[in-house]
Amino acid sequence: MKERAEAVEATRIVVKVGSSSLTQRGKIDLERLRLLVDAIASRRVEGAEVVLVSSGAIAAGLAPMGLRSRPRDLATQQAAASVGQGLLMARYSDAFAAHGLRVGQVLLTVDDVTRRSHYRNAYRTFARLLELGVVPIVNENDTVATTEIRFGDNDRLAALTSHLVHANLLLLLSDVDGLYDGDPRKPGTSMVTDVHGPADLAPLRIGRTGSSNVGTGGMQTKVEAAAIATEAGIPVLLTSAGRVGEALKGLPVGTLFHPTGRRRKTRLLWLAHATSGQGRLHLDEGAVRAVTERRTSLLPAGITKVEGTFSAGDPVDLVSPSGAVIARGLVNYDATELPDLLGRSTRDLARELGAAYEREVVHRDDLVLL
Repeated sequence: MKERAEAVEATRIVVKVGSSSLTQRGKIDLERLRLLVDAIASRRVEGAEVVLVSSGAIAAGLAPMGLRSRPRDLATQQAAASVGQGLLMARYSDAFAAHGLRVGQVLLTVDDVTRRSHYRNAYRTFARLLELGVVPIVNENDTVATTEIRFGDNDRLAALTSHLVHANLLLLLSDVDGLYDGDPRKPGTSMVTDVHGPADLAPLRIGRTGSSNVGTGGMQTKVEAAAIATEAGIPVLLTSAGRVGEALKGLPVGTLFHPTGRRRKTRLLWLAHATSGQGRLHLDEGAVRAVTERRTSLLPAGITKVEGTFSAGDPVDLVSPSGAVIARGLVNYDATELPDLLGRSTRDLARELGAAYEREVVHRDDLVLL
């Protein structure tokens, strides 16, 4: 296999490493961490800017707190993250300092990549850090994130970060050396070296969980993260943490996911790939055509039924008369407000209830087809 030009030519790279690749028995594995840092520092010398998305805060906090495995309740996870994040950054700071490099901690929430004002501020922060020669180290703000406002895992966070910082390569590091057509621990399976789109993934059996008990992701989340990035025009290379040096040098390792689309709004990438519908809006055939073919906003007149409990600003699924989910969007009304509006025109609603009711149920700018 020839050299991977996508890695060799990349000038801004996002590298994501998971908990299982950094820790052992609830402690940070310094040898593994140094291997990662050495490879990133080497690529920096060659002129590339690198942003590191690092899991491991919760895992690093387990041993100091006397915990044997990742806690299941959110409050204890957040406590472990609070303890572990400082330990993790201290180790990174020491390891990068050996190469004459400084690091900067960036803790992100969903709002930082989906709300325009937050997004602009986050982009400026990253741009300035890179301009100053600092290596940004990114993690989700685990100490305050709730279940409802989480990215879900750091693979998705890395994909959205790669879009945020305008990266031209995303490197996902795992505990396996690539994507296989079955369970890599079983004989008869082989690595998939290139993925050009969903059709290449259809025949594969992709596992949903990793082999460790300290992380949240697995191969399924990495494939989903690759879809987010490649839909935005960013190539994704997936391999094991032990082969990070080879991957960054462009050697033919791992699985390369080729871009399938062009750059699009981060909010829409998040909406399509990192959310679940908090409710369901059932549409008539006319509304389905308007949303899918004419790409218009969803109005009350085209809705036949409302399901679920949600508030204005929540993601909801749009459902066709056959029951198929056709789109997801950010709703402009609470669930309790909508039943009285169904089937009515916005003009009539504004005349009867006031100008505030002339707004769309879901604006086309906050809607993504699934």
